[in-house]
Amino acid sequence: MTDVRIAAVMAAYNRRALTLECLGSLEAQRPPGAELDVYVLDDASTDGTGDAIRAKFPDVTVLTGDGQQYWNRGMRHAFGAAIAQDYDYYLWMNDDTTLDDGAVQLLLATERELYAQGIRPAIVAGSTRHPETTALTYGGHRRTSSWRPLHWELVEPGDRPRRVDTMNGNTTLIPREVVRRVGNIDPGYMQQMGDFDYGLRAGEAGCTVWIAPGTIGTCASHPDRQTDDKPFVQELRRKWSIKEQPFRPWAQFNRRWAGPLWPVSFAFPYVRHGVKLVVERVAGRVPNSR
Repeated sequence: MTDVRIAAVMAAYNRRALTLECLGSLEAQRPPGAELDVYVLDDASTDGTGDAIRAKFPDVTVLTGDGQQYWNRGMRHAFGAAIAQDYDYYLWMNDDTTLDDGAVQLLLATERELYAQGIRPAIVAGSTRHPETTALTYGGHRRTSSWRPLHWELVEPGDRPRRVDTMNGNTTLIPREVVRRVGNIDPGYMQQMGDFDYGLRAGEAGCTVWIAPGTIGTCASHPDRQTDDKPFVQELRRKWSIKEQPFRPWAQFNRRWAGPLWPVSFAFPYVRHGVKLVVERVAGRVPNSR
């Protein structure tokens, strides 16, 4: 008889090889006394991701999106399907993360250690490293300044659990009690910010967020896009595209978490980006054509 039931949830889109590798690393996890189910939202991939999952991992629950879910809404869909089955824990995963052996066991052990110390309920995030450089890529974040409330620092894991303000959703263990207080991911976000928002909402609900000791797997960071080879207007528009900082979700995030001066925080990245493009254009680095 298993002690706990865990649901791993993820969103996938057109990264078949990475998604299968991620699922393989999940399947290899054998946390003692735990049952691990997996829910994947395949957002209408055109590279056969959904069919490949069904063929190689028949026990995985594959949900189908319409191609417009992106990370946040895809995760919300998969998370919601798992929540309906009332698991003890929910494990958020990015489909480009490959777990080390024993990673889930470490996350569980960390949460149980915190629970035994009276720190409950607690989210436990796993820190990841770059698969080639081993540099820290994702994990827990702390605010670095009271006057810049949305300026975050990625926290280096140690040999003990460390408390943070919020987390990336790449590998994150969330107990049932947190879900009962916080609910699902906010549908107002699309590609980004939903994981940070969830961690901050958990804090407001009386929960805490921690990172486990060490790193628990690999996940390459996504480099900033270059802006020196695109037309000015195209690059200006990119900043508020879905995968960058679209106006409405970014405004929502700022209203919630940036304090009374949130309009300044909201406008800052757009102004900075525009100034940078103007400087580059004057210097002859950005094409003038539209």
